[in-house]
Amino acid sequence: MAETLNLSSPPDSDSSSISDQSVSSRIGNRSLRVAKKEKQKLEAVDPFVKALKYFSDVDAGTPVVGNDEFESNLVRVERVAYSKGLSPNAISIMLEFAMSLRMGTSPCVRVLKCLIPASVVPQEAVVRAWVWLGVGKIPPSTQVLFIKWVLTIFDMIDAKDQLRAIYGFIFSFVTDENMCPFICHLLYLLTRKGSVRVFRVRKLLELQSKLGRQPFLLHLLSLYKVFCPELVTLSIPSRMRSGFRNHNSHWKSALIAVQKRNNSQVASSTSLPFTIKDKPGSRKRKHSHLQMPALHSVVNKQAQTESSSTRKVVPLVQVQSFAELLDNIHRIELPSQMGSLLGSSLALQYLDCVQDESALLRLNFWLGYALHEEFLFCGDGGASQNSEEARLFLNKLLSTQHFLQEGFSSTEAFLYKFLCIWDGSLLRPQILELLSNIPVVPSTQIRRLLFEPLMQLFFTSSVFFKCGMMECLNNMLLKWLTWHSVYALEDDLDISLNSQTSINMTLSGFKDSVMELIHFVGRLASVGLQLEGCHTLFLNFVLDFYETVCDTFLKYGLPLVVMPPAGVFYPALFATDPVSVDRLAHIMKRYKVNLVSAKSQEKNTEQAFHISRQTVREFNHYMVVMVNCLWNSKMFHTGMGVELGEELLLKSNVPQYWKSFDLIHHPAFMSYAISFHQKCWPGRKDMDLNSIKHSKPWTWYLEYLYSQGYDGLKQIVPAQ
Repeated sequence: MAETLNLSSPPDSDSSSISDQSVSSRIGNRSLRVAKKEKQKLEAVDPFVKALKYFSDVDAGTPVVGNDEFESNLVRVERVAYSKGLSPNAISIMLEFAMSLRMGTSPCVRVLKCLIPASVVPQEAVVRAWVWLGVGKIPPSTQVLFIKWVLTIFDMIDAKDQLRAIYGFIFSFVTDENMCPFICHLLYLLTRKGSVRVFRVRKLLELQSKLGRQPFLLHLLSLYKVFCPELVTLSIPSRMRSGFRNHNSHWKSALIAVQKRNNSQVASSTSLPFTIKDKPGSRKRKHSHLQMPALHSVVNKQAQTESSSTRKVVPLVQVQSFAELLDNIHRIELPSQMGSLLGSSLALQYLDCVQDESALLRLNFWLGYALHEEFLFCGDGGASQNSEEARLFLNKLLSTQHFLQEGFSSTEAFLYKFLCIWDGSLLRPQILELLSNIPVVPSTQIRRLLFEPLMQLFFTSSVFFKCGMMECLNNMLLKWLTWHSVYALEDDLDISLNSQTSINMTLSGFKDSVMELIHFVGRLASVGLQLEGCHTLFLNFVLDFYETVCDTFLKYGLPLVVMPPAGVFYPALFATDPVSVDRLAHIMKRYKVNLVSAKSQEKNTEQAFHISRQTVREFNHYMVVMVNCLWNSKMFHTGMGVELGEELLLKSNVPQYWKSFDLIHHPAFMSYAISFHQKCWPGRKDMDLNSIKHSKPWTWYLEYLYSQGYDGLKQIVPAQ
């Protein structure tokens, strides 16, 4: 009975399954028919679809001359490309048509120029185009145009794994002199550690011996050296000019126009930043693509869906927390768009922890192009209607540098060039803050790179710009001194400038650079105070700088003491506001503490530095002038530094002129003297300020003055 039941049940099951399959088959066939009808209807209505079908199905050898159908279809594609951009499928069809030369070489250039993607570019289409490039029928100029197109849309390609798989094939084109600069650029973007081989290094060195030390070869060799320093024994210059140039303004302009019309931004960070010209005859550019790109993986979506057990690397985009970053710290795969690292806190933490030289090199390359393209290659220093976008970009760059606690070498190189064309107003806070972050400049180069362009800006600008520059130079000195106190090696005194360069500097070289900077600021401050009539705000920024300088030995461990010039000391001493005079007194007190400490170490230790007699003589002279002027009422006496002829002083008709700048009659403190006199002798109708000079009133007056918060004066001469 059981067997009968078992035998009878399958037929019922089979019949039901067959019925279900027939129903699903009918539904599926119906949906296919509906889709086919919709497609046919669309083709009948949309001429663009018909144009794509034409280029997809056109036979090889079809003539171009006199072919109206070809012309009309290409015009339709161009119209859509320049207005909305081409879809990934359209890019694939048109790229295959152009590179296969079905209709000869004449349409190829025109088709390549209209390949404006609306979103992404399929990797398979680019790889197939490279295969056609190897056939050898495409003219050299067209080959170069194709590579330029690939460079322009490089980070819009949906994946890079297949392109890296044909790295060797792409490398084979490096021997062509016309294509070599662009091939090196593309190889730079595709290179991974596994790409570096001995024969490739030899080939690049052969090309260098043939073509000379070309920047594009040096940049690629520098990347090879980062991955495999044992294979590249060539000495790479620590500072190189831009190695890869960009001439693809046509595509970039069209891309920006398409994205504006579509009201969307493609999540990409092209190695050559997209820009657009204001008008054909102008070199002005708009900061239209300075936003940080979205973080995404190098591999395509199919590879991302593989199980984690079979994947050897973890794309950084998939890391969601710091704990995950620590767990996968040695398996992290960086994104293809290095600019996206600036917008990711986890990416910056990875850079800070791992100190990946290749990542820093790639990021420097991206930054160098972004900054050069958007700010340098224009006639007005980069001014544009979209300066707000540039401001946000520079703010993000600054926050990144603050997080990493060091600047980028590409930013430093950009600033040296930008200062020569900067008008001093465009993005002033950001540029000055970037300038304050540059590492120590060797004393042999600091005048040419920094001082000369800064002097031109300083002497032709307003007092507020002078204040900003003084603050910038003060922050620069602070960071140099802080960096020295943290990173200087006490044994051999060789100091590495930063983690991105191999330049070393001895302690004496560092001292020379710091001294050059201090003397330069002293000259600027002296002339600036004369030009601005000892402006109080500017004077306070100058005193900020010398509050840093006076403590270089005790606070930062640098064996150096540099006194302020007379052009700074005397304007501060005779300032009309009491705060400036008090700050000067505090600065002189700190100089005294540093000099006494240095002198004591000079006697007790062998490694102490020697203080020149000139420095001690300057300090003693300033202290004598300050005490005699403010406390002893001996202004204009012989040996005081400020000497005027007796006849000239008598002609001034100032009674007791030697008391004009003591703490009672000094313009900065006279209001306090009057207030004290009224409180001390409230019944007096006539005011005699000289009566404060008597023994007890003078002590009371000093206590009253010091109680107002003037601790600097109190440190020089206490009330008791």
